[in-house]
Amino acid sequence: MSGRPLTLAQVAAVAIGEETVELDPAVHPRVHGSHQVVADIVGRGDVVYGVNTGFGKLADVRVAPEDLLDLQLNLVRSHACGIGPALSEAEVRAMMLLRANVLTLGFSGIRVEIIEMLVEMLNRGVHPVIPEKGSVGASGDLAPLAHLALSLIGEGEAFFRAERLESAEALRRAGLTPARLEAKEGLALLNGTQAMHAVGGLALFRASRLTSVADVAGAMSLEALMGTPVAFDLRLHDARPHPGQKRVAAHMLFLLEGSEIRESHLRNDPRIQDAYSLRCMPQVHGAVRGALAHCEEILFIESASATDNPLVFETGDVVSGGNFHGAPLAFSFDYAAIALTDLMGISERRTDRMLNPDKSDGLPAFLARRPGVQSGFMIAHVAAAALLNEARVLSHPASVDNVTTSAGREDHVSMGMTSALKLRAIVEVAENLIAIELLTAAEGLEYRRPLRAGVGVERAFKAVREIVKPLTEDRPLSKDIARAAAAIRSGDFDSGFEEQ
Repeated sequence: MSGRPLTLAQVAAVAIGEETVELDPAVHPRVHGSHQVVADIVGRGDVVYGVNTGFGKLADVRVAPEDLLDLQLNLVRSHACGIGPALSEAEVRAMMLLRANVLTLGFSGIRVEIIEMLVEMLNRGVHPVIPEKGSVGASGDLAPLAHLALSLIGEGEAFFRAERLESAEALRRAGLTPARLEAKEGLALLNGTQAMHAVGGLALFRASRLTSVADVAGAMSLEALMGTPVAFDLRLHDARPHPGQKRVAAHMLFLLEGSEIRESHLRNDPRIQDAYSLRCMPQVHGAVRGALAHCEEILFIESASATDNPLVFETGDVVSGGNFHGAPLAFSFDYAAIALTDLMGISERRTDRMLNPDKSDGLPAFLARRPGVQSGFMIAHVAAAALLNEARVLSHPASVDNVTTSAGREDHVSMGMTSALKLRAIVEVAENLIAIELLTAAEGLEYRRPLRAGVGVERAFKAVREIVKPLTEDRPLSKDIARAAAAIRSGDFDSGFEEQ
């Protein structure tokens, strides 16, 4: 770790414990230099915000030299007022990684020992208990980052080997000694966007995975509905060359290649065009991919950006600004939430077509073996509709809201943490909704046997059948949906379904 930008895949690898973190020795000189600037300010008695003043509305209050250490300690304690369930271990690990990485840039005025402490906590599995609510994402994620800093100094709570403990005890068991904060170090730990980045970034990583699975589910649905791949002709997409659209069209042709189902009705198909939910998959799925790719670019930049305040420069200047404001991330997460909700919408429409006998080209009503006696997937679609409604409500942007805080000094906030939490919730319901389409489409393909679908679709069909058996008679489908969603989440549809 050296302050270089991190991809979501790199962050996710550390978050789930696959990778350890090592601090690049090359960062030491710049971190030491930045800290020395702060030490010199304290020695001279210069008045500098965050070093020897109060915070926010109290920035005009000068703090005496003998109170500087208490200033940082009180800052951490007072700001640790998070609310609600604790963030997951993966989210906390991502947050620790991201915070440590930006501190190595050398703009924060802290000692390298503080960064090393974060890295050691990460590698030894000391995970602070960080409530998920309480940040407005303006002076950074103050409350979540305060809980992180609280564990670093041996206060608050932390998990160690899945046991929730007092932080001092968790550090002791891990062989670590609580840190003692010096001038500006508490503020440097609290100002930043890493809580929203961690939560929203890991959600975005899951969402990006889901776009590929949606292509697979859509291709299966197209085959089950005896649709046509004509709309995926690459010449069409070269004429409107959005990268995501072109990629999805090529992906669909790859999945559908060699279809016996298509060959069976190629010459005697009275339909001119399929419904939009089938025909427009490249345009819609591709636009979703484009939106998520844009959001990933924002997070890539943010992962190596100094987001605390004030910033300390090697010239000796200490400059106050607003790099802690979460607007770039808040907008991104809201954008991703809207795009993902539309991906859910087009998936739900395909599921409806397969279950509605008026639209399904000969499939039995609700894919039941004995319609009337059996209800088949009828209520699975109702569940999908409920999930879609929830996502539509959640996709209202949090970033358009504003509540003035800190006695009017912080008069415009990003609400980025709310955007991140909403995106996480939408990803959760989207995984289940796409799982419903996968199960429905696999069942639809059962009725097209003995004809085989495209090679990629057949591979996906086999993967679904390894998780869930055919619906020969009514049974509770909750566990089937949960298993399919878990397979999506764990990456079971990540390989073998993309054109090489």
